[in-house]
Amino acid sequence: MRVAVVGAGAIGGFLAAALAHHGIDVAVVARGPHLEAIRREGIALVASDLGPFRARVAASDDLRDLGAFDAVLLTFKAHQWPALLEQLAPLAHSRTRIVTLQNGLPFWFVRTPPLQSVDPGGRIGALFDDRQTIGGVVHVSGHIVSPGVIHQSGGTRYVLGAPDGAPDAGIEALAAKMRAAGLQAELDQNVRETVWLKLVNNVGLNTVSTLRERTIHAMLVDPTTRSEVRELMLEALAVGRALGVVREVDVEARIAYAERLGDVRTSMLQDAQAGRPLELEPIAGAVVELGERLGVRVAHLKRVCATLRARYGSRA
Repeated sequence: MRVAVVGAGAIGGFLAAALAHHGIDVAVVARGPHLEAIRREGIALVASDLGPFRARVAASDDLRDLGAFDAVLLTFKAHQWPALLEQLAPLAHSRTRIVTLQNGLPFWFVRTPPLQSVDPGGRIGALFDDRQTIGGVVHVSGHIVSPGVIHQSGGTRYVLGAPDGAPDAGIEALAAKMRAAGLQAELDQNVRETVWLKLVNNVGLNTVSTLRERTIHAMLVDPTTRSEVRELMLEALAVGRALGVVREVDVEARIAYAERLGDVRTSMLQDAQAGRPLELEPIAGAVVELGERLGVRVAHLKRVCATLRARYGSRA
């Protein structure tokens, strides 16, 4: 099996390095100094749940330079689709499986009509149908220490499943390769629910942490910001129930679980502090858009989105 990882940052870089370290043929798409360091010295894990190690991988800033693949793992931020669509488009309608391992709502979740916050004009969905697509959810943390150097933590759990929930030999083969590399890859016959539940957490944690500029622990030990997180999660759950993808969920239990992550920054807060564009639309904007479509009240989330857009302008 030959695998590409598009977006070899902290999460994608760890995944690529783990697979390559096990002997799987892996190539990565990265940018800037991070790409140059990977080309020179490979990807170095200074700390990880698999221990410290270094792995050599082929690397480019364009997937089209790297050859053919059995699976392409998409670990770039979901709002970066427009910038990468040209180099991913040649994969359309091929035997290569694409795996969405991103925060936010993936393009395949709602196809008709497509969500403008996720897939403007339906361009992505027109290229990749459900048979070619594998849904995924990542439960891994990490950050780039310096170009080519990654610190990973938070477990190695990856959830994979077909958008329609059907058994799929290709997904089973990919999960087996990941497990052989020491990763906790799980098959999920209801990946749509799992995606939405991860979205619920991201809607609450990412937006409030960015709005209040706090780490997860600092945000959740404060009763005021903890209440803000809870309200946003409840609104996202209400939209999910109206969509028919989730049932009742214990929000307090989900918050308590998140609290165990400790004094870490959410990915959106990291982007905000680094001056990068935020993944606001695929996470929060998608829930607002669906809430309005389904007639579900999402007043609190709309206010938070408006505030973040006003604060970060074109980056939001």
